Amino acid sequence: MRVLLKASFDTQRSSEVLRSGKLPQMMEALMERTKPEATYFTVDHGQRTMYLFFDMTDSSDMPAIADPLFTEMGASIDYTPVMDFDDLQTGLAKLS
Repeated sequence: MRVLLKASFDTQRSSEVLRSGKLPQMMEALMERTKPEATYFTVDHGQRTMYLFFDMTDSSDMPAIADPLFTEMGASIDYTPVMDFDDLQTGLAKLS
């Protein structure tokens, strides 16, 4: 299932990770694990925020994906199922 992972990072803890030089390695490991369709980085409600769109094949992967973000960056995380336009068309066809 395609999901959106929204991660908002604690400013102090994410700054420490950035200064330590570990941030590129953490992001590379996350990208390798999730193989995202798209990833965006921004500021949301005053916090560094990442939006990661990827196919989650097994919901039991949720802890392994989120835990490094929780422990290293003090992240607040939301997982949300999402659809692209093709998925929407397929879903709408099932209404009739």
